[in-house]
Amino acid sequence: MRNFLKIVGLALLVFILQACVGSMPEYKSSKSSYIVFKTPKFAYADMGFVAKASDEVKVEIYSNGQALVRLRITPSQVCMSQIKCMDAKRFNSEYLGASYPKDTLFRIFRGEEIFNGKGKESLGSGFAQKIGSIEYEVQGEHIHFVDSQSGVKIEIK
Repeated sequence: MRNFLKIVGLALLVFILQACVGSMPEYKSSKSSYIVFKTPKFAYADMGFVAKASDEVKVEIYSNGQALVRLRITPSQVCMSQIKCMDAKRFNSEYLGASYPKDTLFRIFRGEEIFNGKGKESLGSGFAQKIGSIEYEVQGEHIHFVDSQSGVKIEIK
């Protein structure tokens, strides 16, 4: 009976661990980059990694080999190591800009157009968008986003 309980317990543990691993996104790319992420409430700038999966972006910014901040961003949710996970619209309202669509941060870190391509101008190896106080440019792997009105700056190079 004791052996049976051990086997059942071990099988249950393996099943749980396999379910956790199976639910992890498969990151298609991960690049070492210099990352600037500045809002009126926080500012981080140092080397880090941006890893992209089909429906998630993971961002880690390091200093002296220690993680300063970790972000997990989906189109509908933002999880940040210093704050709890929250709905992307609420995160935008509290940290970026209330008028931003909920998937804005996700799209910026992926180097995709924002605001449904409003004000988009094609460039040689990328594009630029000018939307009111927002200047957003993607050139290859270099991403530059500045909202001069709200004081937000995101740069990945």
